[in-house]
Amino acid sequence: MDNKLVLIVISIFLAPLAVFLKKGAGKDLIINIVLCFFLYLPAVIHALWITTK
Repeated sequence: MDNKLVLIVISIFLAPLAVFLKKGAGKDLIINIVLCFFLYLPAVIHALWITTK
């Protein structure tokens, strides 16, 4: 999925889903899920970083 606007919106609301759609199941997804357990804001920042680079 390469539509960045859609990925940015998904990153804000469902951060792990956006990372999964961009990178697939891997270390970035695991990192994002762990960040979601601690606080949601770091997970959103990580997802935005992944989807926009």
